[in-house]
Amino acid sequence: MSGKRVAVIGASGYGGLQTLRLLLGHPELEITFLGGERSSGKRWSELVPFLPLPTDLVVSSPDPEAIAAAADLAVLSLPNGLASQLVPPLLQRGVRVVDLSADYRYSSLAQWQEVYGAEARQYPRSDSALCEEAVYGLVEWESPERIAAARLVAAPGCFPTASLLALLPFLKQGLIETRGIVIDAKTGTSGGGRAAKENLLLAEAAEAVAPYGVVGHRHTSEIEQLAGQVAGHGVQLQFTPHLMPMVRGLLATVYARLRDPGLTAEDCTVLLGAAYRHSACVAVLPVGTYPSTKWVRQTNRALLSVQVDKRTGQLIVMSAIDNLVKGQAGQGVQCLNLMAGLEASTGLPLAPFYP
Repeated sequence: MSGKRVAVIGASGYGGLQTLRLLLGHPELEITFLGGERSSGKRWSELVPFLPLPTDLVVSSPDPEAIAAAADLAVLSLPNGLASQLVPPLLQRGVRVVDLSADYRYSSLAQWQEVYGAEARQYPRSDSALCEEAVYGLVEWESPERIAAARLVAAPGCFPTASLLALLPFLKQGLIETRGIVIDAKTGTSGGGRAAKENLLLAEAAEAVAPYGVVGHRHTSEIEQLAGQVAGHGVQLQFTPHLMPMVRGLLATVYARLRDPGLTAEDCTVLLGAAYRHSACVAVLPVGTYPSTKWVRQTNRALLSVQVDKRTGQLIVMSAIDNLVKGQAGQGVQCLNLMAGLEASTGLPLAPFYP
């Protein structure tokens, strides 16, 4: 087993903080480097007094040489575009990377540049080979061996994680039409990150539900990319996210037309259970029990439930995750575990703090 020393870059953002919280209780992985630009030079105990670390590290500028000297693995929790400036020099120095941003989620650099146009202009890059090399880190659907051997893993976004876990088993078995798929998703305000944004102010977000990115949301193409790979041909779907007046949690409800209207909710629940029988971080609920985001709060578990509307022939799959854990940092730690030769779920919380 190798690669137990971990650097967390972007340590004081929500993704970095959650990563550190998970690594604090980890039996095998050790935090040895904290990186950040705005917080550079500050002691962690002064910057984040509510989350003490075993060693009171000083946050350092993310210099590739310094990171390589201190760590074998690095988690990058950085704004889209910025990670791509750091990944190539880290890989050149032998540091293996889990990237929590969108920079390597697309196998085509041209597609990333199209979807993330503003970031592409701000952070010019020409690392198309790395985009092709990067492994998409949805652990339940990617080969564990590929992640274990990877130099670079791109952790999926929170909306794609919840949506794909619900959708892919039915696409793989060819049980649903690939046209007319609709994903209606709702998330808490922490999904917008820690930086101040007007729409995330308490006075703006409280007592309200608001759709956004109704047409052309960035995560649509990310969902379609993996859905198409599993279906064996291109998939176009409708995805609409909504901002909810809560801090954390994400619920995605997926609608698709069954090819065989004779299939029951019980049949579909059996199929889901079989698809995830070896996945410790995914649980399938009984028919008629529908997931709540509170049931997965502060855990790395996804809860899935299926219903079939006999009247319309529609399959309805519900998927609840904690957007900061299974939807971000916890998924990153799952990938770290595999890269370090461990079971994917090692050290990850699966039971919620309730209520």
